[in-house]
Order: sequence, then C-alpha cells, then structure tokens
Amino acid sequence: MWTHDSGLTPDSSGLTPELPATGSETAGAQTLRRGLAVLRLLTRVGPGGLRMGEIGRRLGLNKSTAIRLTRTLVDEGFVLHDPASGAYRLGPEAYAVGLAAEPSYALQRLAAPALRALALESGDTVFFTVLHGIESICLSRVEGDFPIRNQLVKPGDRWPLGVGAGSCAMLAALSDEAVAQILARNAVARATLYPGCTDEAIWRLVHETRAQGYCLNPGLVLENSWAIGVPVLDAHQRPVASISLAAIEPRLQPARRSTLASRLMQASRELVALQAGEAMDAHTRPAPMPASERPHPA
Repeated sequence: MWTHDSGLTPDSSGLTPELPATGSETAGAQTLRRGLAVLRLLTRVGPGGLRMGEIGRRLGLNKSTAIRLTRTLVDEGFVLHDPASGAYRLGPEAYAVGLAAEPSYALQRLAAPALRALALESGDTVFFTVLHGIESICLSRVEGDFPIRNQLVKPGDRWPLGVGAGSCAMLAALSDEAVAQILARNAVARATLYPGCTDEAIWRLVHETRAQGYCLNPGLVLENSWAIGVPVLDAHQRPVASISLAAIEPRLQPARRSTLASRLMQASRELVALQAGEAMDAHTRPAPMPASERPHPA
C-alpha cells in the first residue's frame, strides 16, 4: 500500500475572484499574484488568446485592474496584443521562460517515446500529468487513431488533485492524512466544477487504486469518458507525475482495461528506471576541463 507523505503548497488556481489586499499580503504581492493569474489564464486558453473583457470576467477583476495588469505584461513582452482580433495571448518572454524551465521537466522528455508508443498501440488518447501542490497539470497529450478522441484535457490544463484518473492515481500514492487535507482544500472547486467527484467517490477510487495498482475513473468527470491512470514515483517513492489513457466506456471494459493498465504500469516502471539511469550518468560524468587547462593547438 502507498503511504508516502508529500509537501503541500498553496492553491495556485488562477480562477479566483479579485480580493482586497489583507494584512498578510502586501499590495505589491497581490498585484504580482494577479499578473501571474493573467499569464496562467492565457496558458490555459491556448494560442487564440482572450479579449480584455473576457480576461477580467474570468479572473473577477474590474476593468481598470485588468487593463493595467495586461498592458504591463504587454510592455514586458510576456503578452502580445493582436489589434485585428483584440485578443491577448502569450508573448516571447513567456516562451523564453518556458524554455529556461524545460530542463527541470526532463521527466516529460523521457516519457515522450513511451506516450507515443502507448497511443499507437491502443489507438486511444494518452496523457502525461505532473503533481503541483494540490493540483495536477497536464503537460502532454498524444492521440491515437481511434475515430472518437478525448478532447476533455489539453496541455496546460490544471485539475484539482483527485479529479481524473492520472490525478487520482497520484493522490492515492499519498498518505491518508495528505489525501484528507487536499480534499478539504479543493472541496469548493470540485463541488462547483466537478460535482461527480465527491469526497466519497474519490476516497473509493483511492482505495481501489491502492489495491489494484491503477486508477479507473468511470466517467466521474464527463459521462461516457472513462480513463485509467498510474502514478510515476521518484527515487523516494513519492508521486511526481502520472501516465493515463482515456477512451469511451465500451473501450475500457474489464479485459481490455486490465491489459492497458498493465502496459501503463510497465511504462511507469520503465520511466522511473530511465530517469534513475540518466541521473546516475550525470553524477558519474567527468566534469569538463577548465579552459585554462585545455591544450592549445601548436
């Protein structure tokens, strides 16, 4: 049984209403938080971007605040404004930040071949998701060739931890105490956006996942959209990511489900071994010779 603890970080959801600064948060910190919420929102909606009014509406910001924050991000290059459509979208500085952060997400790069292989073998949609505080963030989606494809989740989407097969597989790898804390903290978001994902339903999935090694989400998020997911653990046996596969209900009946779950668990184990091997290689690789000691050509 998985009983590993995990540190919890504050809820980083960007879809929060505008609130006045409190004694525990300075006005500057609140402004920064709101600016980051704009970036997070534009990350979620994709390349089409959003118009100013929609940014303010989704974040609960008044018009003047939305304008001030977004125009500052435009001035700094993190957001671009399309005069023709009036939409705002992520700019070159946001892209540069993503590139700089990529080495920290080497696990996604290592997982890419396995995700493609799983999608090719199954014909279904395969996802790679990482744990982030009390949320899960989808980093990759690879589609198989089955005509009916899962469009519910796309890269950049955030979900309350426990919502969805991969997310719940990571939750199940935590201790009961951590699970209870997380469910308490994301209860409002689940009740509002995912009413089928009640505490009782998620606890049931947690216990089933621990017993069978994988999570089966039987359409709790979207009816007829089923999914199976497995956790990816780090060297300390803590969940850091998940691999999941989504399909329509008839494609995840017991026999096929068991076969696919075994493949997902195998892919997870291979990914952990691959990551460990790469870390060992990096540790034993000789350091580059200082320039002052390199031989000079004659």
